[in-house]
Amino acid sequence: MTDFILDLIQSWGYLGIFVLMVIENVFPPIPSEVIMGLGGIAVAQGRFDFWTLVAVAVAGTTMGNWVWYAIGRWIGYERLKPFIDRHGRWLTLDWAEVQRLHAFFLKYGPAIVFVARFMPVARTMVSLPAGMVHMNQAKFLIWTAAGSTIWIAALAGAGNWFGGRFANLDAFVGPVALVAIGSLVAVYLWRVATWKPKA
Repeated sequence: MTDFILDLIQSWGYLGIFVLMVIENVFPPIPSEVIMGLGGIAVAQGRFDFWTLVAVAVAGTTMGNWVWYAIGRWIGYERLKPFIDRHGRWLTLDWAEVQRLHAFFLKYGPAIVFVARFMPVARTMVSLPAGMVHMNQAKFLIWTAAGSTIWIAALAGAGNWFGGRFANLDAFVGPVALVAIGSLVAVYLWRVATWKPKA
């Protein structure tokens, strides 16, 4: 996967970053930490401008999140119940939890969208309930972009800092990415295996 990311960044430049960030948000768990870490290393090597990189990445991640927002808006809240009843184990959710999340989101939606940008997996999945509750689209995009800007700038800054101090740092990113993805998969499988619907 890291080779794919590197090849796309090297071949397509900023467009590669944009495409990768869209993909990362539509098909998790491709990790933005790896994409932006490598982007930051490219900044340290003089191949990218830092703030142009951040702006392009924020545009990509916002677009990717909008896809899930649109899906949630199309599905709607009530149409979700048969799906949850049938496939709740794989989502580790039951309908009572969905109802609680729905009420919570109606009250604190913009803040949840903003804070979720700093959380793995949640930063993508939060877009689905935002669409389901018909959160104002402009607010959704603004809060998504705001939270994403902070997170992406931090990741790119870290990549830039390390890339400027350690030669061939990108050679170590692949194993780190595999550990990160493996950890996410392991946590998910554990949740599925131990999940029980609440009475």
